[in-house]
Amino acid sequence: MLTSLLRRGLGLLGLAALAGSSAAPARTHQARPALWEVSDADTKIYLFGTIHLLPSDYQWRTPALNRALNSSQSLVVETIVDEKNPQPFLQAMARLGFSPGQPPIADRVPAAKRPLLDAAIRKTGQPRQAFDAMETWAAAFTLLSVQFKELGVSGADGVETVLKQEFNRNSRPIGQLEDIAEQLSIFDGLPEADQRAFLEGVIEDPKEMKKQFGGMLSSWVRGDVEGIARTFNQDLSSSPAMMDALIRRRNGNWAKWLENRLKSPGTVTVAVGAGHLAGKDSVISLLQREGLQVRRIQ
Repeated sequence: MLTSLLRRGLGLLGLAALAGSSAAPARTHQARPALWEVSDADTKIYLFGTIHLLPSDYQWRTPALNRALNSSQSLVVETIVDEKNPQPFLQAMARLGFSPGQPPIADRVPAAKRPLLDAAIRKTGQPRQAFDAMETWAAAFTLLSVQFKELGVSGADGVETVLKQEFNRNSRPIGQLEDIAEQLSIFDGLPEADQRAFLEGVIEDPKEMKKQFGGMLSSWVRGDVEGIARTFNQDLSSSPAMMDALIRRRNGNWAKWLENRLKSPGTVTVAVGAGHLAGKDSVISLLQREGLQVRRIQ
């Protein structure tokens, strides 16, 4: 179950923003993702559950979302990744993703899956020796970008990319909850067993990956928060370390940030992966437990 979460969940959890680009045909599929409002006397925060990687034919702008965005003085996302300047990402990967004494990459997957690993490595155009030097999570992350391209989804069509472009055009400030090094450190700190499960999941048949990603995408399109929560709870139940690192700690940090932000007047849109806004450990639930006014408006 963990492998499927890692493969399909990155698009909802915000850790694959540099997964490539795709063409942009006319948008045809209308989505109504979940949107909340958190407010007090002089502050309004819109919480928008996003998907970071999308096919290029999805339309997710709605009147309610447009009103929220147009009234916001600023935008806050999980992390600011500049696709035109990937140097900070590459530097973080070089610092965190390589360490001496790694076993050959082939030894980190079962023998039966080594042909799949070989095929995935060939698609990257990088030499095998480069993967031998990577930590397991970094090798998986590198291979995942190829898989996302085959799925026809990309960060270029993802929600955050579109929103950042809009706020930049209007010269409105954009902030982040984490930097890229903090996000990559989540994977760097995983137990090796979970890193290897990640690698195994990445090299599986893209057709199966597409099916699983499609199910998650369908829940997001409908604004089905309960469906998203069920998927993450089921998948992460097999990995307490992943649940704690990827969900609980980050959600707790973000809920505290939001509480502090309410102390300053103004209106802001906070756009984070929809997986963080679903379930009993979600940012929404944490804010409600603190007695804050949280209202779903879409």
